[in-house]
Amino acid sequence: MKIEVKDAPGQLVGALQPISEVGGNIMAVIHEWDPTLRPKTRVVQVVLEITDERLDDLVRTLKERGVSILGIGEERLLMKRSVIMIGHIMHTDLSDTVGSIDRTGYAEVVEMHVTMPGINQRSSALLTISATNEDNMERAMEILRAVAREKDLLLVETMGEAA
Repeated sequence: MKIEVKDAPGQLVGALQPISEVGGNIMAVIHEWDPTLRPKTRVVQVVLEITDERLDDLVRTLKERGVSILGIGEERLLMKRSVIMIGHIMHTDLSDTVGSIDRTGYAEVVEMHVTMPGINQRSSALLTISATNEDNMERAMEILRAVAREKDLLLVETMGEAA
């Protein structure tokens, strides 16, 4: 949920309190100062768990307390898995490799760290993939395995997966 609060002492606490009052659970609060925003306001992103039934109560309570709701969304990509690819990653079109996962619509490469020791040496990349569920994660991994075979890349997979 993305909300806008007044830039004054106690406003953030006042905006977050209704979440627990209606039975929600706050997972994270992201609060950054942005000079491009209207003066005297702050945009805050709140990651929370709440049932659909209680969400309507939360929205109503926040509006009653003068909190502007800028957006509400669901986390779509719930599963995460990290893998390491080793080989001539850059020479075999890294964007194509990433795109093979991103184009699925049910999985995305959400983070990547690449090490390139030299132009003719093998590089390595740590990729983190997110997917909508366990079955789609396995489908994405099958795609990545096929790409690795086709491009002669070594794919090192984790023993377990993170939710």
